[in-house]
Amino acid sequence: MSALRECPDHSYFGGEACPTCGAEGEVLLDADRRRRLSKFLSGALRHFPDDAGLDLDGRGWADYDAVVEAVVGGYTRADAEHVRAVAATDPKGRFEVEGGPDRIRAAYGHSVPVDLDAGDGASDEVDSEIPDVLYHGTAPRNLDAIREEGLVPMERREVHLSGSVDEACEGGRRHADDPAVLEVGAAAMWADDRRITRRGEGVYTADRVPPAYLSVAETPERG
Repeated sequence: MSALRECPDHSYFGGEACPTCGAEGEVLLDADRRRRLSKFLSGALRHFPDDAGLDLDGRGWADYDAVVEAVVGGYTRADAEHVRAVAATDPKGRFEVEGGPDRIRAAYGHSVPVDLDAGDGASDEVDSEIPDVLYHGTAPRNLDAIREEGLVPMERREVHLSGSVDEACEGGRRHADDPAVLEVGAAAMWADDRRITRRGEGVYTADRVPPAYLSVAETPERG
């Protein structure tokens, strides 16, 4: 993860130059502090809100000021602007912010019981943002069980899917140095009324993926 900067004309960005105008901008957080703050926000909003002193509503939203208070209490030289900037520039769209900002939540990846879609009037029609094919990275040792049971949530509330083989490999490397990548027939799932939801940048979720919609994808490592 790169340093977090602010362009005077085009707001926050990660990297060496503003993607809009090329300005160097002002450094708000170096790469290490940005990474640590992002991890804290992810953990507090996904897994341990009570430990951070936060109350999540049924859809996972937390009061923004309360989150800032939790951050300031645990980090030196961190403030409301840092939280806003980290949320706005997360490369995988891990966070959602609403209002002035008034509230913030993790966009996906919860282990605490929340219903991200409650009351949003989501349609059962095919979502135009869902690709026909998605991918999931895993350790090769898991393939036999997946062929029998499909993809099911483990410690998280939903199964996470990726938009590309490379992204799936990146996720799979958390479990194995040489991950296997599964191809998911997303279009076929939709046709069978199995919902898939776009959650972040290149991230999608499903309640589960039965074996019938899965096959092992070819990867550069595996040919």
